[in-house]
Amino acid sequence: MRWAAALTRAGIADPRLRRAYDVQRKLVRRFAPHEYVAARLLLPARLHPPVIAAVAYMHATDELIDTGEVRARQAALRRWDAETTAALEGSGPPVHSALLALWDTAGRHPHMAARVRDFLDGAAVEATWTGFDSEADFQTYIDSYSLPALMLTASLVAPAPDAAADEPFVRGCRALIEGWQRCDFLADLSEDAEMGRIGIPQEELTRYGLKFEAVLSKSDACVPALQRLVRAQTDSAEAALTECRVLPSLVAAEYRPFLEALIAVQELRLLTVQRSGGRILHRGAGPAGLAAMRVLARQYRAARTQRRRVQ
Repeated sequence: MRWAAALTRAGIADPRLRRAYDVQRKLVRRFAPHEYVAARLLLPARLHPPVIAAVAYMHATDELIDTGEVRARQAALRRWDAETTAALEGSGPPVHSALLALWDTAGRHPHMAARVRDFLDGAAVEATWTGFDSEADFQTYIDSYSLPALMLTASLVAPAPDAAADEPFVRGCRALIEGWQRCDFLADLSEDAEMGRIGIPQEELTRYGLKFEAVLSKSDACVPALQRLVRAQTDSAEAALTECRVLPSLVAAEYRPFLEALIAVQELRLLTVQRSGGRILHRGAGPAGLAAMRVLARQYRAARTQRRRVQ
């Protein structure tokens, strides 16, 4: 369905709102192409605008607090938190296009304001993040920041809060984002090292005889030990992704192809990381383009079949 038609299907008629959502759509299409295509192909049209608004807001926040000197990141978060709070609690529409789309989405999906609050409260962890000392630190990061970030969008397809599937859904989302985040930190190892930080806990580096400074310098001497570490980390990520496989069975049938595709694309990316092994120190890793397209095509057929059944 064309984007203009999706906006109409979602009840968004005001020209200013439509422009704000369109700005966010273009941003998401550029920085998260696989997720963008999955949402546009596999979700009901009425959900395209709110999903885009949620993903764009999450990305705008992350861009403000992900890199740079810690005090500057904390100050940026305080300003953004205040702007977001004023936008969601104010009586009139905000000026900032990302906040305008979020404001409209929260008006149409009242649960979104609480999800945004959870996300902003957890964002303090990201604003101070420079690495992990332990696996426990990594798990705290998942609970405090990564899971609330995922729930901004996942809440749009979640079972009703009073449904029996609500708690299993959140546990499944938690497993999904743990596997996703482990994979991200491995795939981004080369890029993160250039910024002087590593997403693998220091205790894990020590366990495999790796020195932080040697990894930062991308020493070839690290590759054999890193090969073993990558294997262990991808095993943990694979276990988490296996656990989240329950998610599609917990949601309405019209949302299942989207979740199936989201999980499958992460599994493809994990496979690429596994194959890269220690060489990932010198290059990133993403899902194979053709394989990802096959996943989307398969789930698009499933989504079309489901839509025909309800027509």
